[in-house]
Amino acid sequence: MFSRSLVRMAAALVLAWLLVLPAQARAEGLLVFAAASLKTVLDQIAEDWRAQTGKTVTISYAGSSSLARQIEQGAPADIFISASVDWMDYLESAEMIRTGSRKELLGNRLVLIAHGREAADVALEAGADLAELLGDGRLAMALVDSVPAGVYGKQALSSLGLWDRVVSKVAQTDNVRAALALVSSGEAPFGIVYASDAMADAGVSVVAGFPEGSHAPIIYPGAIVATSVDPDADDFFSYLSSPAAEEVFKAQGFTPLFGQGNG
Repeated sequence: MFSRSLVRMAAALVLAWLLVLPAQARAEGLLVFAAASLKTVLDQIAEDWRAQTGKTVTISYAGSSSLARQIEQGAPADIFISASVDWMDYLESAEMIRTGSRKELLGNRLVLIAHGREAADVALEAGADLAELLGDGRLAMALVDSVPAGVYGKQALSSLGLWDRVVSKVAQTDNVRAALALVSSGEAPFGIVYASDAMADAGVSVVAGFPEGSHAPIIYPGAIVATSVDPDADDFFSYLSSPAAEEVFKAQGFTPLFGQGNG
């Protein structure tokens, strides 16, 4: 019979091996950290790239703020695509993205959505009574102090003089796709998302667009993470600026910015 010490040693070795496996798995294959609003379009582009190259891409979606902090803490991402220049600036200032790799990829628009496909348009202007329109319902928004879509939304509402009237009715979510889901499911009658998000969900309608000057420009910068050693990182990042990817971005409501003098 085996001694208890040998049994304990064997158990410890098995546990150590099991703990190493996830780290090894994470180290294999290209890993992209991307803003949640990019899910539909990047899933398509990643599938197109796989069909062309036979290589797969793992994409982790969340709020840009959360992803940037994960990279800061050592998450093994190869590429980061943010919905805000601020969070890319944050990582760049910490020297956590590869020098010279940063590129402005996309633009987007901010819209007010309502539950259902036949919702009536809303006159979204200074002095509009959005609070009355909400009634007892909530206005779904991504986190207004950290997630880009929420930050843009708060800026726009403040610019129109509406923020103080609706702040008590805002339901904040971890990312813009979670806000979209609240409206699509009917949990919230209205929400603020990107135009591309609204296109991706048949359960909502765009009832108003926010004036461009009411918030900071919506720009999605991308970059290769400084710690990336995956040889496919450069290839996939270049593919994001290809004519094939451009057509997919346009079809899903984004405005490609690459090829406009930004790299």
